[in-house]
Amino acid sequence: MYYVIQVATGTEDKVEEQIRVTVGNESYDSCFHPMRRVKKKFRGEWKVIHEKLLPGYVFITSDRIQELYQEMKHVPAFTKLLGKEGDHFIPLSSDEKDWIERIMDSSDSKMEVQLSQISVSEDDVITILSGPLKNMEGCIKKIDLHRRIAKVEVDFMNRKTVIHLGIEMIGKKE
Repeated sequence: MYYVIQVATGTEDKVEEQIRVTVGNESYDSCFHPMRRVKKKFRGEWKVIHEKLLPGYVFITSDRIQELYQEMKHVPAFTKLLGKEGDHFIPLSSDEKDWIERIMDSSDSKMEVQLSQISVSEDDVITILSGPLKNMEGCIKKIDLHRRIAKVEVDFMNRKTVIHLGIEMIGKKE
């Protein structure tokens, strides 16, 4: 089960490290904050950089959430575990979990969203060739070719959230 921890933006790495040091390995399986690859132009040259996909959130997988929550209280930077109803914590829905797993490249330990390859035809038709945006056409709100990002609307923690995913232009109009 995936659970979401809200943390101060910019402290995601610190919180993950504190969890690794403070919380017993038997209470959780993995702890990560999703990253994304995007391209930005510096001095006329496109460079791939790594940014946080959802700043201010850390994901943790566990089947023992009550034990984990008790141990998390000892983590200095811990703010709150989202999805609490009464004495129970609500994990991400299966749709949200599937979405996270689908867009992430979990082949490495970074849990990073790769660039999507697109082509633009002579009559400005954009085709998604590969990557996390493939088969997400209904969720894409805007593709900004100048900034090399796609704005995608997703359901996250029971509300609509717009995230930015990186694109790479393979076929370019002449």
